[in-house]
Amino acid sequence: MNLDEIMVVSGLTGLYRLVANRHNGLVVEDLESGSKRFCSVRKHQFTPLGSVAIFTQADSASLSEIFGNISKLGEGISLPKNKSSDEEVRSFFELALPEYDPDRVYLSDMKKVIKWYTHLKENNLLDELASDSKEEEE
Repeated sequence: MNLDEIMVVSGLTGLYRLVANRHNGLVVEDLESGSKRFCSVRKHQFTPLGSVAIFTQADSASLSEIFGNISKLGEGISLPKNKSSDEEVRSFFELALPEYDPDRVYLSDMKKVIKWYTHLKENNLLDELASDSKEEEE
């Protein structure tokens, strides 16, 4: 599995895995509950996490790169919680991606990246993603 198979669906909370493609929508599986559902293209927009990037001073950084940086920070630094202050979120994100562009990356973007990382980690999908990326490199 890679980040292109995991997506955000507008109007729904959480992250979803692509199960099947239909001409009028997608069948997706909720990563948390495992339940499957059809989502119509008329009602929803789909954003694969593999297509998401964060602006940096020079260019942009992919989510897989940012997730790797967060993993490298180790257990010594804890992830900000939902109720963390804006300053805590900004300082953590600066550790994860020091070259991010503060003029174009909003606090809401930072919170989404942290929320997605936490969601993937809680569902033990980060290890699977990391092993898949190592296999691709080899």
